[in-house]
Amino acid sequence: MLVGVGTTWYTWLEQGRDVRPSQKVLLAIAEALRLDAVERQHLFVLSDRPSPEVRSVYPEKLEEPVQRMLDSLTGQPAYVTGRRWDILGWNQAASLVFGDYAQIAPDERNLIFMVFANERHRRLLVDWEILARASLAMFRLDSARYAGDPDFERLISTLRDRSDEFNAWWPKHEVLNPLSNIKRIHHPEKGSMTFEYTSFALLDGSDRKLTVYTRLGDCEGSNVSSSI
Repeated sequence: MLVGVGTTWYTWLEQGRDVRPSQKVLLAIAEALRLDAVERQHLFVLSDRPSPEVRSVYPEKLEEPVQRMLDSLTGQPAYVTGRRWDILGWNQAASLVFGDYAQIAPDERNLIFMVFANERHRRLLVDWEILARASLAMFRLDSARYAGDPDFERLISTLRDRSDEFNAWWPKHEVLNPLSNIKRIHHPEKGSMTFEYTSFALLDGSDRKLTVYTRLGDCEGSNVSSSI
């Protein structure tokens, strides 16, 4: 017997059978196996249960080598986001296209917040509703991994107060439709711009992502920094 769990039942759990362990059982197993914080979180994710250790064990910051990499992408807007979609770092091209992130309050320097509650950013997005609904669905998937996290709950509460659309769509649990990874921008100075964007997970055990934009159309392959 291990932590009050039968041997057969525990074997089924190891085999991945649908035994649906409770949070209490998972905590007891984690204690018995002396799992660290990262391993505990992984155990709860595999068991489709919200982890009581809801805060990320990784600091939400950007190391100098990552910022240098962003700065080296002079012709392509790029930024790095954290687990809650906070924008942790960006390059000059991103500021030229999407606005100066340094001038945005830290609590509002967040992708999902900017989509729904930053009026200037909303006006940039030609296909706002399509992108907003897709962003909300993806954000919901990410937030489910941190159920009960006070940082997520505070952001969601703020958005429900600040955005009628977010407040109306959040309870619907809409399924994400496939996206084209194309974002059309109506820039106030340069007019219409079309970008293809790709996101990459940073393979350091954190939930940070790098997103890079490539300009398409007549200016495909051009240097954004020099054209704006």
